[in-house]
Amino acid sequence: MKYLLWLLKAAIFFTLFAFALNNQHDATVYFFFGTNWRAPLVLVVLAAFAGGLVVGAFGMLPGWWKHRAAAAQLPATRGDEATAPGQAAPAAAAEPSSISATDLPTVRQHGL
Repeated sequence: MKYLLWLLKAAIFFTLFAFALNNQHDATVYFFFGTNWRAPLVLVVLAAFAGGLVVGAFGMLPGWWKHRAAAAQLPATRGDEATAPGQAAPAAAAEPSSISATDLPTVRQHGL
């Protein structure tokens, strides 16, 4: 399996390398206000790929921050239940709790 994975990586590398060698012609990218960028086509494709990665990462940052903040608050809300090392657990936590049917959320059935 290890050799098969290395073979797949080598095939992808040589395919991309052949793509780069075959696309060395100059390409012109036109921007606003008459500005342009002239570079080999492979660099234009690489720059577009890198730009897409950056835009995608910046688009995911708010979600990452929200989950990180929620994870940072999680130990603070559960910290009062935990006991310090060397202390005995409270008696209420040692007894198993039973859940009655009234404790469960109501499930509404939607007919089709």
